[in-house]
Amino acid sequence: MKISEVMTREVQTIQPDQPVQEAASFMLTADAGSIPVTDGERLVGMITDRDIAVRGIAKGHGPDTPVRELMTNDIICARIDQDIEEVATKMSQAQVRRLPVIDEQDRLCGIVSLGDLARETSDDSAQQALEGVVQPGGEHRQ
Repeated sequence: MKISEVMTREVQTIQPDQPVQEAASFMLTADAGSIPVTDGERLVGMITDRDIAVRGIAKGHGPDTPVRELMTNDIICARIDQDIEEVATKMSQAQVRRLPVIDEQDRLCGIVSLGDLARETSDDSAQQALEGVVQPGGEHRQ
């Protein structure tokens, strides 16, 4: 099964020049911990609640700070044509709960979460991804 069959296609995004307060507001409303950052349709980063609360505050940034200053540029993505098992392995290795899904031109097509894998698959994909996420340690990535 391909990741395109289980991903969420309607994804809220934010632009790099928008203030982090708008990103935080979206996360609060959507009860989400991250939001993809796009330039047009092209994915350029991710910003997380941790980026704002820890990195932003630690460096003295305020709510009007542009998203680009706190977002993660080195993002881990799934490709729209990848198999679910391959994406689950990637999520486990990266220790993340969700991955943006992009096409061959790096355009954002959707997002896949552990919940999507658990809800839409009958195999062990979600369990495989979860095992890596709950492992202690590692550098925060997204």
